[in-house]
Amino acid sequence: MKASERKQTWTVGELAARFELPTNVLRHWESLGLLAPARDASGYRRYGQGDLVRVAVILRNKSAGMSLEQIGVLLDGEAAGRHEVLEAHLRDLDERARSIERSREMTEHALRCRAHDIVACPRFAQHVADLTEGRADTAHLTDWE
Repeated sequence: MKASERKQTWTVGELAARFELPTNVLRHWESLGLLAPARDASGYRRYGQGDLVRVAVILRNKSAGMSLEQIGVLLDGEAAGRHEVLEAHLRDLDERARSIERSREMTEHALRCRAHDIVACPRFAQHVADLTEGRADTAHLTDWE
């Protein structure tokens, strides 16, 4: 890395534009303690390379389903319960992967099924039997609300 790149800083607008975010998102993350930009002599925020990486980490983990609170724990190496939060997130990712796989199987069956009314197809109904028979934990199914 060149010396000029190490010392490069960005304004809130420049950093927000780099990630296609509204500036108020960066300010909100700062209010939560996820970011702590330096201030210049005039008091304006100046984001450095570390902030750039933190924004990327926040975005990547948000897209993986972590809450901002969980991300805060992830970014704080001294946070109590850090490993528990990360282990819980791994369990959540595993469950979501299983759910995606079930949805994929169901979709593939629907594509191949000759039934006009897919809900009436007995094999298709097997893909949701755990839900219709009350055998599944449906707490994670409320994301649509």
